[in-house]
Amino acid sequence: MIEKKRNTIANDDDEEYSSSDSIWVFGYGSLIWKPDFTYERSVVGHIRGFERKFWQGSVWHRGNEETPGRVVTLEEHLEGQVWGVAYKVSGEDIDTALGRLNKREIALGGYELHNLTFYPQDQSLEPFNALLYAATPENSLYFGKETPEKLALQIVSAHGVSGPNVEYLFRIADFMRSKVPQVEDKHLFAVDKIARQTLGLDDVKIQTWTEIMKNNNASLNRKFVFAL
Repeated sequence: MIEKKRNTIANDDDEEYSSSDSIWVFGYGSLIWKPDFTYERSVVGHIRGFERKFWQGSVWHRGNEETPGRVVTLEEHLEGQVWGVAYKVSGEDIDTALGRLNKREIALGGYELHNLTFYPQDQSLEPFNALLYAATPENSLYFGKETPEKLALQIVSAHGVSGPNVEYLFRIADFMRSKVPQVEDKHLFAVDKIARQTLGLDDVKIQTWTEIMKNNNASLNRKFVFAL
């Protein structure tokens, strides 16, 4: 099955999709809450055969050259699932969406475009193909495996043009707790827990990122999150 997945995740030419009536784009990182393109419909669901890992570096969106951040990519795992949101994009919106995504994910992020099967959470819907962006070890921003402790420290210390790296971490965790609370994303929640402890936030009575910002939590260590 892993070999089959490996073949499936080969690069695709996005010109092929520009001529389609509609496409689906799967987001498992910041696309979950900030697609930044016009879409017709969104569906919560997952892909199979992979796990979400903070192995990719960020020196633009969530960090800089001096203090790089960490963002997620995919790592093959036979029994793995990665949950997120698929967006249906149609007609003239396809070119615009792919143009923005290619700049955001490929030019600035070091990701590549792939095509995999998406399984909707709503089981009345059939699985369908979706485009996604994933980083490979060959790109210069692929930082690779690290312990949750070191990842959390790096994340709470980093800030990029899109905001603090810890916002990115917390928002993915917020999505998982809200939309698929029955799913245990061990890597994500391990990093999330340590980051909250580092920032003096309660890691049992969890506050969402929106709640943290709304409450202007005094215990939040601003040295990490807000210093530019």
